[in-house]
Amino acid sequence: MILGSIEAGGTKFVCATGTADGKVDKQVRIPTGTPDETIPAVIKFFQDNPVDAIGIGTFGPADIDPASPTYGYITSTPKPGWRDYNFLGAMKAAIDVPYAFTTDVNEAGYAEWRAGAGKGHKNMLYWTVGTGIGAGYVHDGKLLQGFSNPEMGHIMMPQLPGDTYKGRCPYHANHCLEGLAAGPAVEERAGKKGTELAPDDPAWDLEADYLSIACVNAAMMLSPDIIVFGGGIMHQKQLLPKIRAKFAEHNNGYVATPDLDDYIVRIGLNDEAGVMGGFFLAADALK
Repeated sequence: MILGSIEAGGTKFVCATGTADGKVDKQVRIPTGTPDETIPAVIKFFQDNPVDAIGIGTFGPADIDPASPTYGYITSTPKPGWRDYNFLGAMKAAIDVPYAFTTDVNEAGYAEWRAGAGKGHKNMLYWTVGTGIGAGYVHDGKLLQGFSNPEMGHIMMPQLPGDTYKGRCPYHANHCLEGLAAGPAVEERAGKKGTELAPDDPAWDLEADYLSIACVNAAMMLSPDIIVFGGGIMHQKQLLPKIRAKFAEHNNGYVATPDLDDYIVRIGLNDEAGVMGGFFLAADALK
């Protein structure tokens, strides 16, 4: 059984073939242009390398509800050419195999639950913090979704005292988590790239505070067994201890969690999570 995986990002598509245990056989990176530029190259890869099923995790927003008439579409994205694009339909028309279709965050999060930091836990919350903020939640082996995937990056967030930043989110400005704590927000406040900030820069204390509030909110609503962080911002190793400390402060003993060193952790699969998640989802689609 040969499986296909697509990690569809805003800058590149990673397409791969591999096995149900997540091992890669062949892989290619395709720049994300317009659909007319990108999708034919994706299709050709899988025509040249036939598979039994394909798992897709895409940038969004995307419609991942199988009961929806626009299931498989990328919807209200500002990315030129991709708004209301029938991604899944284009793939099915060219390659007739079973598909799984979800968000890129869900794809990576599912891999973390199956084989990474969340392995062995019944329920896991996965955050990715980078250019944007997103989250995926695995409950008893299934990705949580309703009419869409949970848009946890856009939960309403109180702006902390002393923070006068106008916010980055084009929809919610300084009222949501992404608008206040995504990578571009950190950089705009500081006037320099995050990689240029010292580990003890006060910007990281503020960032950790916002992310800790998001974790407390999630703990109250979802009671995950473990919270896993990924994304470019989390390469700042000083963040996790700060997040844990602020979590304890905001929680104030209300919710009993495991030891925070084991409860709020970093991703285990690093850059392989997305592709591996596609294989796992493809295997599930065959079932």
